Amino acid sequence: MNGIAASIVAHEPAPTPEFLTARRGVSVVMVVYMTGPAIEESVERVLNDPLVDEFVIVDNGSTGPEAAHLRSLAERDKRVVLLSGHGNVGFARGANLGARTASGDILVFLNPDAFLQPRCIAELVREIEGRPSPCIVGGRVLNTDLTEQRGARRGEITLMNALMSLSQLAGKTAAWRRYEVHWEDEAVPDKAAAVPTISGACFCMRREDFEAVKGFDEGYFLHVEDVDLCWRVREMGGRVLFHPKAEVIHLGHTSLTSPIRVEFHKGVGLARYFRKRAVGVTQSVIAWLMSPIVVGAAVVRPVMWRFRGRAG
Repeated sequence: MNGIAASIVAHEPAPTPEFLTARRGVSVVMVVYMTGPAIEESVERVLNDPLVDEFVIVDNGSTGPEAAHLRSLAERDKRVVLLSGHGNVGFARGANLGARTASGDILVFLNPDAFLQPRCIAELVREIEGRPSPCIVGGRVLNTDLTEQRGARRGEITLMNALMSLSQLAGKTAAWRRYEVHWEDEAVPDKAAAVPTISGACFCMRREDFEAVKGFDEGYFLHVEDVDLCWRVREMGGRVLFHPKAEVIHLGHTSLTSPIRVEFHKGVGLARYFRKRAVGVTQSVIAWLMSPIVVGAAVVRPVMWRFRGRAG
């Protein structure tokens, strides 16, 4: 991986727990698009995990060297199923394509710049088995310094909460704290706990549950599709769980795509999500009127990052 986060990624294979020796098949689904060198380490970690029976890589568009590496990988390892040539169809559509292709009964969705830690998949699989349907279990997503990443577990994401959180007003006074959607500063539970929203960087679902909620909504191109999926699971009476022991290190911001373009898609996704959730004429009108503001606020973020010295 050319040294990226090499010092904090565990390299010993995760032992197979006794309770998982007889189990349902596990397929990891990864959607790739111009990820950069981080993908090499991420892929290696997946293939080193003894619980991975199949690894479906959906290549929405890679650079020449990355594409060649993926093709070579698929030729060498029979567990790897490479889907390519369809162009950049977006994350949601690509993930659904990978899920339909996968043969496993347990689907683990993993970002290409995320590094599995020992026992991550084992903890996810153990937690979801036996749970009432539908159920989604998300891992604890960490930064490279091992602090919990923003967005790893989140509260209910409404239009008001999102605006208060994005503007950072939610953290200004105690009275506004209830509008904060990010929970990474909250105490870490000692076991899997129900939350409204988990991160799409690393989570698992049983195939029957994924199909019951009709997978990802392909109306989202990039970002917010995980928020929508969690919401629909809960709308069906299911549970969304955050697992503190299923750890994954997520680099983030590794894509060679312009950050402004990425944030634009995030804003468009949020605006669509709020319109989708609106109940009645009044809420629908408000959601439509606020859509340009939501998109604009998202696009402004990478500009502010540059002013504050954050690498784009």
